[in-house]
This record gives sequence, C-alpha cells and structure tokens, in this order.
Amino acid sequence: MDTTLIKTVNKLQDAFATVGVQNPVDLPQIIVIGSQSSGKSSVLENIVGRDFLPRGTGIVTRRPLVLQLINRPANETPNNDTPKTNGETPKPNGVTKDTKPKDSKEGDEWGEFLHIPGQKFYDFDKIREEIVKDTELKTGKNAGISSQPINLRVYSPNVLTLTLVDLPGLTKVPVGDQPKDIEKQIREMILKYITKPNSIILAVTPANTDLANSDGLKMAREVDPEGSRTIGVLTKVDLMDQGTDVVDILAGRIIPLRLGYVPVVNRGQKDIETKKAITSALENERKYFEDHPAYKSKAQYCGTPFLARKLNMILMHHIRTTLPEIKAKIQATLLKYQNELLTLGDPINDGGHNHANLVLNIITEFCSEFRTIIDGNSNELSSFELAGGARISFVFHEVYSNGVKSIDPFDQVKDVDIRTILYNSSGSSPALFVATTAFEVIIRNQIKRLEEPSLKCVTLVYDELVRILGQLLQKPVYKRFPGLKEKFYSVVINFYKKSMVPTNKLVQDLVSMEASYINTAHPDFINGHTAMTVINEKLNPKPINPADNKRNTLNTLINPLAEPEPANTGFFGSFFTGSKKKKPGVMDAPPPVLKATGNLSEREIMETEVIKLLIQSYYNIVKKTLVDMVPKAVMLNLVYHAKEELQRELLQELYKADVLDELLKESEFTQQRRKECKKMIEALQKADEIVSAV
Repeated sequence: MDTTLIKTVNKLQDAFATVGVQNPVDLPQIIVIGSQSSGKSSVLENIVGRDFLPRGTGIVTRRPLVLQLINRPANETPNNDTPKTNGETPKPNGVTKDTKPKDSKEGDEWGEFLHIPGQKFYDFDKIREEIVKDTELKTGKNAGISSQPINLRVYSPNVLTLTLVDLPGLTKVPVGDQPKDIEKQIREMILKYITKPNSIILAVTPANTDLANSDGLKMAREVDPEGSRTIGVLTKVDLMDQGTDVVDILAGRIIPLRLGYVPVVNRGQKDIETKKAITSALENERKYFEDHPAYKSKAQYCGTPFLARKLNMILMHHIRTTLPEIKAKIQATLLKYQNELLTLGDPINDGGHNHANLVLNIITEFCSEFRTIIDGNSNELSSFELAGGARISFVFHEVYSNGVKSIDPFDQVKDVDIRTILYNSSGSSPALFVATTAFEVIIRNQIKRLEEPSLKCVTLVYDELVRILGQLLQKPVYKRFPGLKEKFYSVVINFYKKSMVPTNKLVQDLVSMEASYINTAHPDFINGHTAMTVINEKLNPKPINPADNKRNTLNTLINPLAEPEPANTGFFGSFFTGSKKKKPGVMDAPPPVLKATGNLSEREIMETEVIKLLIQSYYNIVKKTLVDMVPKAVMLNLVYHAKEELQRELLQELYKADVLDELLKESEFTQQRRKECKKMIEALQKADEIVSAV
C-alpha cells in the first residue's frame, strides 16, 4: 500500500509531464538543494546505487532532474512489451562482476526517460549521455539553465521507491560562458520548487564547512523558518579535521530541523576517476560509521541506506497526509478548465446556418446587455465603482450641472461694459428708464456661453457609451472572434457618431431657443420694480426717515440734473476737464475710441446694479432650464436612440451571408488556448483517475 502511494504521485507527475503542461497541483516531492560541489550528485548516486549523473566542474545539473526510483523485485516480468533498447542488446552496466549485487541478473535494472517513451536504458552510462544530450538540447552548450525538467525513472531491486527532484547547485560567481545573473536564476528556480508547501527540502551541506554558511540550509530557512519540512544531509564527514565530528549537529544543538540530519560518506574524486563501484563505497561508508568512536553508537542512523529508508518513510507519510487535499485540488482545477473550455466553445468548421445563428445570438445578447447596463439592471452590479447608466447620470447631474452653474456672467461683463451698452442702447437721447435692450443684449451673449458646456455634455455621454461598448467587448466570445469584435466596434461607433449629429443639433437648438426669446414674464424672474427696490435698499441701507429716502431716490431717478455734480464725474466728465484751462467756447473733438470712464453718478450706479440683478435672475432661470432639458435631449437622441435602434443597425451590418464567414474566424489565441485546455483537462482527468484508485 505504502509504495503504491509513491507510485501514485509518480503517475501524477507523469500525467502532467506527458501532456506537456505546467503542473497546476502542488505534489508532494523531495527537492534536493545545496551549493555547487556539496556532494549532491554523489548522494543521489549512492541512493540509486549506480553512476548515472553527469560530472565535471562548474554547473553540471542545469535542469531539474525528476528522479523516480521504483523498487522492482528481481526476475519480475515487466508489464511492458519487450524492452526496446537504445540500439543495443541489454547487457551489464560496464562495472566489474563483483560490483553487481548478488541477486541481480542482467536486465533487472534499467532507466526510462519520459521524453523517450518505451525505450529502456540498461547501460547507465547511456543514461548519463542522454541527460547531457537532452540538457544541451534545451539550454545550449554553454552553462545556461532551464526550468524544464527531465523525468527519469529507474527500476531496480536495489532501490527503495522514492521520488527526488535534483536542482542545479547554488553558485556565487559566474564562470566562463555563464550568464551574469546565474546566481539569481538558480535561486529563483530553487525557490519556485521549495516554496510549495507540499515539497520536502533535502538540504545537502558539506560537514567540513561551517553549518551557518550552508547555502542549502539558508534557502530552506527562507521558506521553512520552523524547519518542519527540511531534512539535512551532511556529506564529506570523513574529510573533517581530526578530533571533530557532527554529533552536536545531529543532536539538533546547532540548527535544529524537525526531520533531523543524516551524515553520509561519499566517494572522493579519486574513487570516481578510478571507477570505484558504489557497492564497495557503501560498504566503506558502513565500516566508517561503525568504527568511528563518535558515531558507532548511532551507526544505524548514519549512512546512505538509512537516508534512503528515512526519505522513503517521510515521503510516504507526507503523501498520505496531503492526498485528500490533492484530490480536492485536482477536481477544482478540472472544473475550472472545463468551464473555460465551455466559454471557448467548439471549433467552428461548417458555415451557413450555424454561423448565422451564432451571429444572431451574439447580437441579441449584446443589445440586451447594453440595455441592462444603461438601465442598471445588470446582474454584475459593482460595489466598487459607478458603471454604465450610473456614470451617465453622474455626467448629467454632477459634471454638467456643476459646470453650467459655475459660469458667472459677470466674469466677462464688467460694470464698465454694462455702462457702455446702456449708453449705446439708448442711442442719441439718454434713456428715461432701465433699458430693456441693454439687458437683452447682455443676457443673449451670456446664454450663448452655455452652448459649449452643453455640447461637452453630449461628448462626455458619447465617451461613456464607448466605454460601455469596450466593457461588453471584453467578453470571451469577442476574444475568440477578433474579426467580429472589430466589426462590432466599428458598426457601434459609427452608429454613435451618426446619432451625435441630431443630438448636438437639438442641444444647440435648446440654447438658441433660450437666446432667441427672452421671456421677462417668467414667473421666477425678478421684475424691474422689485429689482429697483432691492438695489435701493442695498445702496441706502438704513434710512433715517423712509419717506425722505424714497423721495430722494425718486428725485434722482426722475431728475438726475437737479443737483449739480462735482467736476470730473459722470460719463463724459473726463473728456471735458483737462489739466489746461481752455478758453471759453473752445471744444475738442471726441477721440476715435470712446469708452465709458469717470466716476458714476448715483443714477448710473443704480441702473448698473439693477441691470446686473436682472441679468443674474434671468441667467439662473436659463441655467435651470438647460440643466433640466439638455440631459433629456441627450437621452432622447443618443442614449434612448441607441437602446432602441442599435440592434437593427447591427443586424443590418453584420447579419449578411457574405460577411459571416469572415466574422467568425477564430483568433490564434482561442485555438491555442482550446488546445491547452484540452491537454490540461486530459492530464487532470488522468490525475483524477489515478488518485481515485488509491
């Protein structure tokens, strides 16, 4: 049962690797990390009992190696067909006879690569060559690295069922052709593997260096600060200085790890060069620990065979605890991809009737969603931001309303302009009463100023409709058919633009209507009599005797010449008083440009203020009317028109036999994504079957 658990995870790894997809499920696996030349390769070879890893200086492991060891009793009939070998008959592994395990027969041990299905490698030197060849295929001959794994499966009666992932060794300084950021690249690759909570970290550290400087342990500590899923392996124990040992480390007194440490003795470089067999190296290792005074009492907890057993137990226990979570994750991911495949739809092969139906459905759905977004009945109402119709409402009642209200008629019309207009409007005989003409001239000019913000309001609503179009075209169906998306966009934009013409015309007419007829009988308008009273009270705040005050005001209005004005006042005052005293009867001609200057008489102040009050009053009425009417005009000719007529326009432009095939050409992204989804679903279904069988 227990080894089947490990085989189950192996099958899961293969299920994803065979299909060639990134594994979306965090599988329990042992990740081997350590600095370059810490003895990682030797530890792995000792566990397998065979020389099969590339060796040399610099970075030798340049891609993750997923090593699946499968215990298969000798002479068990393989369940595959007759093994295909790489062009040669199965033969011993090139090592001397006494190094072969006693119970081993030819063909009991072999390796298989996932990228060469069905081919069995009985010669482990050929396995090494294939690892080098496939690495160079993906990373080139220089010392670059790749995160694409090599999957190697080793069947042997001499291994415990175990899965290990060997990663490139940590390096500090780029050498030779290595990329300048090689250290960063390797760190990122290692972190990608060890950050996953279901991974067990096997940190390899040479015992003859300070543990505090161990790169492997340092990285493990980053992702596993408690040390709950890290196991330490101490290599080169036999190379420590005389009289020193690793007992304190093993006891957890230096850097404690919940899974503990295992000391091992590997072959030295000389042993590897003289092809010393691993079986005899393991024998030497056993003797070393049994004879060493510091380790002999704990010899059964030292060495490679104990490490393999310990890893096997840890991995099985780990798989047992994570299996329910893996099952759930596989099912959830499968559902996600099936739903995505559903939205991508089936490939479209046949044209005609199906194409027409599809386009018809897309148009109908688009128009229905367009309406719901405008009306605010959408199912996807956001709580984060205003959308659709709510934004149009914001344009009307906040942006436009405030924009119109903020226009002040008197930031353009100053008192001096009002005086000039007053005099001009009364012609050659000075006016007896407040001139209606002057009031109308000024108010008309100011009403025309409201046309610009009103047209801007139309543009802003147009922008919002374009924004809604953009939102609707985000749907997967338009990603699937880019031609359809493009045509939809241009048809709807053209429709909007065509609708803008009557909308702008109507808004301009509304402003022109207001300017063409000044309705001084409007119930909200302050009439001349009231205006005079208000201004009079403002200019003469607290009369001592109200009767006198009224009389004075009326006198001024009726007969402004009753009291002589002081010199240099009045409208023309400044032109008839100069610094030189002129002879009596000598007059200058008026200057070419004549402006109203000089101090104002009380009557002029009165008239100016009355006109200003009348302008303010009437302007507010016009503003109120436009703030009410312009949104109605925009809604009628642009928004409501789009809601009612857009479907007809789309059907007219898109529902034509000659353009249907062109519109329904799928994007490359959709075709590619559909393939990926199908692959992923295939892998996940396989994975689901595998875990369901446990």
